[in-house]
Amino acid sequence: MKKRWPITILYRAFSSSTTSTTASFPLKHVKKSNFDSALSSLRHHIQAADFVAIDLEMTGITSAPWRDSFEFDRFDVRYLKVKDSAEKFAVIQFGVSPFRWDPLKQSFITHPHNFFIFQRQELPLDGAAYEFLCQTTSMDFLAKYQFDFNACIHEGVSYLSREQEDKALKHVNSTYKDESLDSWHSLKEIRDTHLFNIPDILFAERMKDRLSEWLGGLLRNRDEGSEVQPSFNDSKQQFETIFFKMRPAISLNGFTSHQLRLIQLVVRKHFKDLAYLRVSGENSCSQNVIVYIESESVKKMLMKEVKDEQKIDAEMSIKASIGFRHVIDLLSSEKKLIVGHNCFLDIAHIYSKFFGPLPLTAEEFISSVNKYFPHIIDTKILLNSNSILQQRMKKSSTSLSKAFSVLCPQIALGSKSTHLSLQPSVKVEVEVDDIRSSNWNSGVKHEAGYDAFMTGCVFAQACSHLGIDFKQQSSSENLAHNEKLREHVNLLYLSWTNGEIINLSTGNRTSESLASNKRKNHYPKILFECIVIVWGFPSHLKAWDIRECISKVYGPTSVISVYHVDETAVFVQFSRAEMVSKFLDLKESLDRNNDPISVLHPLAKLLEGGNTCAASYETYKEICSSTVSKVLFADQAKAVGIKWKTKLVESSDKTKEHESLRKVKAVNSDPSCGERTKNKNFDDVSNDSSYSQLSSDEIIDSFYTREAKQI
Repeated sequence: MKKRWPITILYRAFSSSTTSTTASFPLKHVKKSNFDSALSSLRHHIQAADFVAIDLEMTGITSAPWRDSFEFDRFDVRYLKVKDSAEKFAVIQFGVSPFRWDPLKQSFITHPHNFFIFQRQELPLDGAAYEFLCQTTSMDFLAKYQFDFNACIHEGVSYLSREQEDKALKHVNSTYKDESLDSWHSLKEIRDTHLFNIPDILFAERMKDRLSEWLGGLLRNRDEGSEVQPSFNDSKQQFETIFFKMRPAISLNGFTSHQLRLIQLVVRKHFKDLAYLRVSGENSCSQNVIVYIESESVKKMLMKEVKDEQKIDAEMSIKASIGFRHVIDLLSSEKKLIVGHNCFLDIAHIYSKFFGPLPLTAEEFISSVNKYFPHIIDTKILLNSNSILQQRMKKSSTSLSKAFSVLCPQIALGSKSTHLSLQPSVKVEVEVDDIRSSNWNSGVKHEAGYDAFMTGCVFAQACSHLGIDFKQQSSSENLAHNEKLREHVNLLYLSWTNGEIINLSTGNRTSESLASNKRKNHYPKILFECIVIVWGFPSHLKAWDIRECISKVYGPTSVISVYHVDETAVFVQFSRAEMVSKFLDLKESLDRNNDPISVLHPLAKLLEGGNTCAASYETYKEICSSTVSKVLFADQAKAVGIKWKTKLVESSDKTKEHESLRKVKAVNSDPSCGERTKNKNFDDVSNDSSYSQLSSDEIIDSFYTREAKQI
């Protein structure tokens, strides 16, 4: 196992910007203990940055095998799968690396930060505990690269999304805006409470006696001019005489919530010169006190004072819980160029975790993201779409680690060898806590802070190959507006599987050209209107068996392809769109007519067992939109409430048939037809072009209906 040195030792290794020995990669790890100071310095670095590279580490990618990205996924379905992933899995590490061009050093200065984040319930009104999924392959992958799970869970920085903050503030405002003070300090709940059991009655009487004793002693001391004595304190410290807002009071300790409600009832019914309050004590714990008040007006004044203080404390508690979202707000407000690598899922996670629930459609998501982050560049698209960079990559993989090693060998190896120095490169120096270095060992891959650093280095080097001269770049010029980068800004892969690209500025979707798309298309052109989703069929059937069953009915060229979604479901793509409705009609008819002929039908093999279901592509989208995630697609369909076996669709041919029948009925019911209708014979009807889509039986039926009416 590779040894990971403590950060304090790491920093000492960089005593100057020209260290003689190669040290571990300098990376600022940020946890709860140093978050505030790190945020303060990061704010300055981002404000001065030319661009900011980011990277995220999550607890998983797909909540079920059938939610993987398929070639048969339409763009709206692809978004629904990304949405499901971002909503179900947690972000546990966030890398932020601001890059600033230093004209004196003729190099980029970057400040890589590695944030451990872990959302906790830090507010009493959060409701149910936060939940997220963990994918075993993802967790094993992180463990392989020495991810510190203890640091994440115990010391990770928590956060609130903007929506969570808004809800919390609204809850506080609604709680404290009520003019009725009784409703605020929780006396309303006991207003109509009656005592029925003997223990409650005895407890209430005992409390009444003790409060009477305390109040009597207090009034005697006041009349005699002597100070309040703490003699009323009992051995269990349940009643402790204190001063609250310069007024004599009793602090109640060690009582159950039920007992406290009974004490409230006693105070309300029997003591007009006492006020029961529940206020915030030390360590955010509530404190229950009974305060002596001279009059009703004094009581109202005290209640208002405490109420206002409680509201301010609650609002401050909410603000203090924002946590890591301050970093996201900073990135959004500064409108800097954000650089990621294959980062559509990263952006979806950022939106879901720090802004609010993801929109239902891709179009809404694109519009919303562009408001928060108007300038985003994906280095994977940059490498795949530019011929100069493709040549530089020598048609190799465009994974982040590969791109880093190919484009940034000097930075990747921390080497100053003669061979590497002959290759043109943009210099990058790393600065952590005011200590700068340009010589280091390779960092830990798949650690968010280091991956963000690699992403930024790849982007800087790519810009150089595109002909961007940082020496001539004005410090006030936004890099996103550079004419050589403009065409690449806000283009993200909606799916890397088929090279589908979405433009966050316009909402338009495009596909990579065949020249730049290195992925092979395993299937013919996909037409979604020609696709049927079939699930619940016998488990021994494979794609070839299903294709053979259907081809026996509709011919050898009727089925273009059969694609397994998982072991329980397949996509079937027909050669023509009208075959979708024909197949579904036939299946529904065979399911309904359980007779010997149906058993001998070629599709009987597919329908064996009586659990086979089928529907058009729209039903697949409906199932994907559900927040439920069962492992098997067939179980998922049941979980979302699908009880039918076949969902019929109306083909264009059937629509024409229905329209023709409507015309026939209209003619039959029209009394103005007269002799013209009487003379219309069978040949006229059968030759009429309006009946060309009708079956012979339907034409004959309509003819005899008309003759009967004329007679």
